[in-house]
Amino acid sequence: MSTLTQPLLDAFETHSVAGVAAALDAGLDVTQPIEGKQPVDHLIEMYYRSDAFPACLTLVLARGARIEDALLRMVLLDDIDGLRALSVPAQEIIAHRVSLPCAFTPLDGATLLHVAAEYGHVAMTRHLLALGADVDARAAVDPHGMNGHTPLFHTVNSNGNRSLPVMRVLLEAGARTDVLLPGITWGAGFDWATTCFDVTPVSYAQLGLLRQMQRTEADTYHTTRLLLAAAGRSVPTELNVPNRYLRS
Repeated sequence: MSTLTQPLLDAFETHSVAGVAAALDAGLDVTQPIEGKQPVDHLIEMYYRSDAFPACLTLVLARGARIEDALLRMVLLDDIDGLRALSVPAQEIIAHRVSLPCAFTPLDGATLLHVAAEYGHVAMTRHLLALGADVDARAAVDPHGMNGHTPLFHTVNSNGNRSLPVMRVLLEAGARTDVLLPGITWGAGFDWATTCFDVTPVSYAQLGLLRQMQRTEADTYHTTRLLLAAAGRSVPTELNVPNRYLRS
């Protein structure tokens, strides 16, 4: 394994544009697999979410990495002009389905709106909705009847609360907060995989209190309040955040 491999993976994990550039400038070949997986796939699957992700992805693609699905590529890059340049009819864009590993909420049989929601791409979310994307489109259901979630589910438990602005956009577009799933598997295929049963966007948001979700109590309850308000439900004024009993 190249001595440049770990620095590149470290840069991917923190979305360090400078770190990615340094590894590539030192000669790392992004067309060669790392631990049996293409480097670009490592970047896409990493759990971190930030505004620097498109820049990191752009660097890797410029050095020869490939994402064969052009529509997916433009959504991951949050590149609306690039999406327009493909000259694909709007109906094909909003009907397009993808499947890719995701450290959090599944992206199996997902629409491009699911992808934009997962990565916190506000501009692309607005663009896809303007094209006519179904705000309540369902992802694929697995053999156990799990998943089948809407894009909103990707925003209520996002890393660092990055997708909160997208959540607001989806709610403004009429996203339902009462969609009930038999279950959903968080982090499928990863060490922290967790199947949660009988979930709605509201209960899924509350599951942010689980340790593996890596969310703060404050973010969890803030998101929950917003979902309840959007649904016209009563919003408790005292949620004990942070939990005083646990801190004593």
